[in-house]
Amino acid sequence: MAKTEVILTHNIVGLGGESDNVRVAAGYARNYLFPHRLAVPVTSANKRQLEALKQRRAEREAHEFNTMTELSKALSKLICVIKVKTGEEGKLFGAVTAGMIADELKHQFDIALDKKKIHLDHTIRNVGDFEVELNLHQEVKGTLKVRVESTTPAIAVTDVPAEEKPHTEKRGRRSEGGKEEAVEAKPKAAKAEKAEKPAKGPKADKKEKAKAE
Repeated sequence: MAKTEVILTHNIVGLGGESDNVRVAAGYARNYLFPHRLAVPVTSANKRQLEALKQRRAEREAHEFNTMTELSKALSKLICVIKVKTGEEGKLFGAVTAGMIADELKHQFDIALDKKKIHLDHTIRNVGDFEVELNLHQEVKGTLKVRVESTTPAIAVTDVPAEEKPHTEKRGRRSEGGKEEAVEAKPKAAKAEKAEKPAKGPKADKKEKAKAE
């Protein structure tokens, strides 16, 4: 495939910035870069534009640096909430991705951030709070707090009462003035009364003697 040298007039991710002299496929330059004015052929006349292109590049990079620095400060104060379905013990069905975080930043705070700038050291598979690293610029790093919440309703656990044993009442003598004791006391009292009758008087003795005579 034929190659050709071009001078970039705009920043192209993965290729270079303004004023860079790069080699690309001739068809790519002819069909895409030149028609969109993203690059120009390497000629003596175009080389004289390099200083202007370098100045434009320096201004753009300074603007990007300042913008990303301010964005880093703003993001460090935010908490991005990700709501997901979970199973037992709060485990996710899958994992939280950089794309999901980028989408929620746009939805919640209207902040457009390329998902490629979001760096996940570890896969997030549980609910909780996490700190995510951001590669906002070549010279600007940042962090974002991410809170993963479950949308799955919690199952209420109720204590099952223990089965009560049937109350069996021991039959016996009641100690607090029960009827059983009172019933048993009556016949004893009657016997005691008979035994304690007073002895017969003198008149009764005389009658008994008269009958004997």
